[in-house]
Amino acid sequence: MSATQLARLVALDPAARPYYRALADAIRTRIMDGQIPVRLRLPAERHLAETLDVSRTTVTAAYDLLRERGYLESRQGSGSWTALPDPAMTADNPWLSTDGDGLVQLQVAAPPAPALLHAAMVEAVEDLPRYGMGNGYDPMGLPILRERIAAYHTARGLATRPEQIVVTTGSQHALQLVAGLLVGAGDPVLVESPTYPHAIEVMRHRGARIVPVGISHGGWEPDLLAGSMRQSGARLAYLMPDFQNPTGALMDDATRAAVVGAARRADTMVLVDETWTELALDDVPRTAPLAAFDTDNRVIGVGSASKLWWGGLRIGWIRATAALARRLAMYRSSVDIASPVLEQLVVVRLFDRLAETRAERRRTLRASRDALVTGLRTQLPEWTFTVPRGGGTLWVRLDGVGATPFAEAALTHGVRLAPGPWFGLEGTLESYLRLPYTQPPQVLTDAVTRLRAARDHGPAGVVRPPDPLIAMV
Repeated sequence: MSATQLARLVALDPAARPYYRALADAIRTRIMDGQIPVRLRLPAERHLAETLDVSRTTVTAAYDLLRERGYLESRQGSGSWTALPDPAMTADNPWLSTDGDGLVQLQVAAPPAPALLHAAMVEAVEDLPRYGMGNGYDPMGLPILRERIAAYHTARGLATRPEQIVVTTGSQHALQLVAGLLVGAGDPVLVESPTYPHAIEVMRHRGARIVPVGISHGGWEPDLLAGSMRQSGARLAYLMPDFQNPTGALMDDATRAAVVGAARRADTMVLVDETWTELALDDVPRTAPLAAFDTDNRVIGVGSASKLWWGGLRIGWIRATAALARRLAMYRSSVDIASPVLEQLVVVRLFDRLAETRAERRRTLRASRDALVTGLRTQLPEWTFTVPRGGGTLWVRLDGVGATPFAEAALTHGVRLAPGPWFGLEGTLESYLRLPYTQPPQVLTDAVTRLRAARDHGPAGVVRPPDPLIAMV
């Protein structure tokens, strides 16, 4: 990270006193928020001092304090890298099914099925017999569904042929196929921080070296993305430009063009997760698909039926070049051979009802989002967040409480939460919670009341952790 980039991120008041401590605290906060990745080389003290227009002694004192607290590691002649004093990775698997445990499930951002699902299923069952004459195995996916998906992409402004589509058993399966074909052990893979936890797990299973790049509610910094691609030599970049999970950020067209251009110069493939693309809840500027800026076939798209329609369908897809689509279809033979026919037929019928289901989702999710926002602002006003214009989650910054111990406290009040560290690396993002608004408004209103009780009382033994820098003074 250059001195100019770091100075822009910390944005200090020149009147802050003592300045070195304010600088150290600002850098620590950006590390914990994931805006500054762990193991990132910071600028030399002299360069940062010149950029901030302060003495080198001031920057040296700030770096010394960060080293003392465990947020910086240095080696003579090689510079200084960001670190964490005590990585806090959760030991349990937060994604295991917990139906029937009586808790409000706020750890999963998955909406219930739309009203039109039943009719689509009935029609799909009626269609099924005509497919019974074959063997039911099509690694590329049913031609009729690939036609629908190709037409959908074309309508979005991205000309697509059916042979460019591979139907998968959910978007997670799509991520596994792409990573399995393109990522090897030790390959650098760039991801946003925060990001979708399952994507992190896919890359870890491939043995990739994960390179995080911090983003916020305000979105992406193109120069940081470009610098990370170039300096890491990233083989692949995994991005969510449309209502990013969990921040809800929406990438504008200028940034999309800049990102694809940076990937071209760095020779990085870009894997675009478009799972939330259709869930705009407010009127937002129309954006082009990221692949619309691609001139040399390096952008691969992943879509899913899970958020617009229903996660239980387990149907996703990959959009790539026709040649890469064939390679992916051949590669999947070692995984699952083909996706289930009936579920594919259901999604065909749902594509015929795209406008209706889009309108239903917009109506219901907007009501749930507004209920959650109102509840938080009324009962927990010290928690801060930006209201997203689409997607399904709020990315909430807590006030003086660690997300992991708070999630443990919330369990005793009947709410299961997703603390920030699930969405980052090396235990960062401990000041954040992801709160989905994919449940009915009344459920969310009740959940906020329970969260207020957990914050005010909490179970015995759970206390708010002190600020790591201030508490050690």
